[in-house]
Amino acid sequence: MELSRLSPPKGARKSRKRLGRGPGSGYGKTAGRGSKGQKSRSGGNIRPGFEGGQMPLQRRLPKRGFTNIFKKQYAIINLRDLKRFEKGTLVDKSALVSVGLVKRQQDRVKLLGHGAIDYPLIVRVSRCSRSAQTTIEAAGGRVELI
Repeated sequence: MELSRLSPPKGARKSRKRLGRGPGSGYGKTAGRGSKGQKSRSGGNIRPGFEGGQMPLQRRLPKRGFTNIFKKQYAIINLRDLKRFEKGTLVDKSALVSVGLVKRQQDRVKLLGHGAIDYPLIVRVSRCSRSAQTTIEAAGGRVELI
């Protein structure tokens, strides 16, 4: 078998439909759209969710709950993620954004204690778990809550 001789099996590749190219093609005149009606017109189509005038599903179903517009978005960071930073570095939101651990649109940063770190860091975050704080302080660093 040679790569230059490979070809798809018979019937695997079809030529595209050439619409509106005369009656002999089978797709002439109305170009497979049928005659008359909204879907035969150019630019005419029904919107997603439209059920022909019947009450649509998204309006038939009951609505529940509400969306809290004051909700705070937290970016979750673990201790194992802080290994990217060198000894004695200040780790704050801007440093985490530059490394790619936090997206800009997230409001706050929360540090969790999954993983270990054995050198001092200065960590400035919105929230921090107790285990993460004790691990960082045991390594000689400190956690500042903002």
